Amino acid sequence: MKAKELQDLIDFIAKSGLNKVNIETEEFKISVQREPSYKPVISSVAPTPAPAVAAAPTPAALPAAAAPAPTTPTPATPEAAPAAGSNYQSLKAPMIGTFYRSSSPEAPVFVQVGDLVEKGQVICIIEAMKLFNEIEAEQAGRVVKILVDNATPVEYDQPLFLIEPM
Repeated sequence: MKAKELQDLIDFIAKSGLNKVNIETEEFKISVQREPSYKPVISSVAPTPAPAVAAAPTPAALPAAAAPAPTTPTPATPEAAPAAGSNYQSLKAPMIGTFYRSSSPEAPVFVQVGDLVEKGQVICIIEAMKLFNEIEAEQAGRVVKILVDNATPVEYDQPLFLIEPM
Protein backbone atom coordinates (compact mmCIF):
# COMPACT_ATOMS: atom_id res chain seq x y z
CA MET A 1 0.00 0.00 0.00
CA LYS A 2 1.41 3.36 -1.00
CA ALA A 3 1.74 6.30 1.40
CA LYS A 4 -0.91 8.31 -0.48
CA GLU A 5 -3.41 5.44 -0.29
CA LEU A 6 -2.70 5.02 3.42
CA GLN A 7 -3.20 8.75 4.04
CA ASP A 8 -6.48 8.69 2.08
CA LEU A 9 -7.65 5.74 4.17
CA ILE A 10 -6.78 7.50 7.44
CA ASP A 11 -8.57 10.66 6.27
CA PHE A 12 -11.65 8.61 5.39
CA ILE A 13 -11.66 6.93 8.80
CA ALA A 14 -11.22 10.29 10.56
CA LYS A 15 -14.18 11.78 8.69
CA SER A 16 -16.38 8.73 9.33
CA GLY A 17 -16.40 9.19 13.11
CA LEU A 18 -15.23 5.66 13.85
CA ASN A 19 -13.17 4.88 16.93
CA LYS A 20 -11.70 1.59 15.75
CA VAL A 21 -11.16 0.00 12.34
CA ASN A 22 -9.47 -3.27 11.42
CA ILE A 23 -8.67 -4.05 7.78
CA GLU A 24 -7.13 -7.29 6.62
CA THR A 25 -6.32 -8.31 3.06
CA GLU A 26 -4.00 -10.89 1.54
CA GLU A 27 -1.30 -8.22 1.24
CA PHE A 28 -1.52 -6.43 4.58
CA LYS A 29 -3.29 -6.08 7.93
CA ILE A 30 -3.95 -2.68 9.53
CA SER A 31 -5.65 -1.62 12.75
CA VAL A 32 -6.48 2.01 13.50
CA GLN A 33 -7.82 3.07 16.88
CA ARG A 34 -8.63 6.58 18.06
CA GLU A 35 -8.50 7.79 21.65
CA PRO A 36 -11.98 8.31 23.19
CA SER A 37 -11.18 11.95 24.05
CA TYR A 38 -11.45 12.83 20.35
CA LYS A 39 -14.95 11.39 19.98
CA PRO A 40 -16.94 14.66 20.44
CA VAL A 41 -14.87 16.44 17.81
CA ILE A 42 -15.17 13.56 15.35
CA SER A 43 -18.91 13.12 15.90
CA SER A 44 -19.48 16.69 14.73
CA VAL A 45 -17.52 15.88 11.57
CA ALA A 46 -19.21 12.52 10.83
CA PRO A 47 -22.32 13.81 9.04
CA THR A 48 -20.26 15.68 6.41
CA PRO A 49 -21.37 13.59 3.41
CA ALA A 50 -23.85 15.94 1.71
CA PRO A 51 -26.37 13.28 0.59
CA ALA A 52 -26.62 11.76 4.08
CA VAL A 53 -27.00 15.12 5.78
CA ALA A 54 -29.56 16.27 3.25
CA ALA A 55 -31.52 13.04 3.69
CA ALA A 56 -31.41 13.03 7.49
CA PRO A 57 -33.35 16.25 8.17
CA THR A 58 -36.09 15.36 5.69
CA PRO A 59 -37.47 12.33 7.62
CA ALA A 60 -37.15 14.24 10.89
CA ALA A 61 -39.13 17.15 9.47
CA LEU A 62 -41.85 15.00 7.88
CA PRO A 63 -43.23 13.35 11.06
CA ALA A 64 -43.74 16.85 12.52
CA ALA A 65 -46.15 17.67 9.69
CA ALA A 66 -49.20 15.39 9.75
CA ALA A 67 -50.10 15.72 6.04
CA PRO A 68 -46.88 14.50 4.34
CA ALA A 69 -46.44 11.46 6.64
CA PRO A 70 -47.67 8.95 3.98
CA THR A 71 -44.79 9.98 1.68
CA THR A 72 -42.21 8.43 4.06
CA PRO A 73 -42.91 4.68 4.33
CA THR A 74 -39.47 4.03 5.86
CA PRO A 75 -39.24 1.88 8.98
CA ALA A 76 -37.51 4.75 10.81
CA THR A 77 -40.73 6.77 11.10
CA PRO A 78 -42.91 4.06 12.73
CA GLU A 79 -40.16 3.06 15.15
CA ALA A 80 -39.42 6.64 16.18
CA ALA A 81 -43.01 7.23 17.27
CA PRO A 82 -43.15 4.45 19.90
CA ALA A 83 -39.72 5.45 21.19
CA ALA A 84 -40.87 9.04 21.65
CA GLY A 85 -44.10 7.98 23.39
CA SER A 86 -42.32 5.72 25.88
CA ASN A 87 -39.17 5.73 27.95
CA TYR A 88 -37.26 3.90 25.19
CA GLN A 89 -34.50 5.54 23.18
CA SER A 90 -33.44 4.29 19.78
CA LEU A 91 -29.83 3.68 18.85
CA LYS A 92 -29.51 4.82 15.23
CA ALA A 93 -27.13 3.81 12.48
CA PRO A 94 -24.29 6.35 12.16
CA MET A 95 -23.70 5.36 8.52
CA ILE A 96 -25.01 3.44 5.54
CA GLY A 97 -23.92 -0.18 5.38
CA THR A 98 -24.75 -3.78 6.26
CA PHE A 99 -25.85 -4.55 9.83
CA TYR A 100 -24.34 -7.54 11.65
CA ARG A 101 -25.24 -8.74 15.15
CA SER A 102 -21.93 -10.61 15.65
CA SER A 103 -18.30 -10.30 14.60
CA SER A 104 -18.47 -13.45 12.45
CA PRO A 105 -21.07 -16.06 11.52
CA GLU A 106 -19.65 -18.48 14.10
CA ALA A 107 -19.39 -15.91 16.93
CA PRO A 108 -22.19 -15.28 19.42
CA VAL A 109 -24.28 -12.14 18.95
CA PHE A 110 -23.15 -9.00 20.78
CA VAL A 111 -26.53 -8.41 22.50
CA GLN A 112 -29.94 -10.02 22.77
CA VAL A 113 -33.31 -8.60 23.79
CA GLY A 114 -33.30 -8.18 27.57
CA ASP A 115 -29.51 -7.79 27.87
CA LEU A 116 -28.12 -4.94 29.94
CA VAL A 117 -25.60 -2.81 28.07
CA GLU A 118 -23.14 -0.24 29.29
CA LYS A 119 -22.19 3.01 27.59
CA GLY A 120 -19.41 2.26 25.09
CA GLN A 121 -20.18 -1.47 24.85
CA VAL A 122 -20.06 -2.86 21.29
CA ILE A 123 -23.57 -3.95 20.36
CA CYS A 124 -23.32 -4.53 16.58
CA ILE A 125 -21.16 -4.02 13.50
CA ILE A 126 -21.92 -2.08 10.33
CA GLU A 127 -19.89 -2.96 7.26
CA ALA A 128 -19.34 -0.01 4.96
CA MET A 129 -16.98 -0.10 1.98
CA LYS A 130 -15.34 -3.32 3.20
CA LEU A 131 -14.66 -1.72 6.63
CA PHE A 132 -16.23 -3.34 9.68
CA ASN A 133 -17.25 -0.59 12.11
CA GLU A 134 -18.06 -1.46 15.70
CA ILE A 135 -21.15 0.40 16.90
CA GLU A 136 -21.21 1.15 20.62
CA ALA A 137 -24.08 1.83 23.00
CA GLU A 138 -24.54 5.54 23.57
CA GLN A 139 -25.95 4.99 27.06
CA ALA A 140 -26.41 2.32 29.68
CA GLY A 141 -29.70 0.47 29.59
CA ARG A 142 -31.62 -2.66 28.68
CA VAL A 143 -32.14 -3.79 25.08
CA VAL A 144 -35.89 -3.81 24.55
CA LYS A 145 -36.09 -4.55 20.82
CA ILE A 146 -33.76 -5.24 17.90
CA LEU A 147 -35.25 -3.44 14.91
CA VAL A 148 -33.03 -4.81 12.11
CA ASP A 149 -32.43 -8.35 10.89
CA ASN A 150 -28.87 -9.67 10.74
CA ALA A 151 -26.96 -9.11 7.47
CA THR A 152 -29.44 -6.56 6.12
CA PRO A 153 -28.66 -3.12 4.66
CA VAL A 154 -29.25 -0.08 6.88
CA GLU A 155 -29.53 3.61 6.08
CA TYR A 156 -27.97 6.57 7.86
CA ASP A 157 -29.96 7.48 11.00
CA GLN A 158 -32.11 4.32 10.80
CA PRO A 159 -33.07 2.99 14.27
CA LEU A 160 -31.27 -0.28 15.06
CA PHE A 161 -32.19 -0.94 18.69
CA LEU A 162 -34.67 0.29 21.28
CA ILE A 163 -32.96 0.75 24.63
CA GLU A 164 -34.60 1.46 27.98
CA PRO A 165 -32.20 3.84 29.77
CA MET A 166 -31.09 3.05 33.29
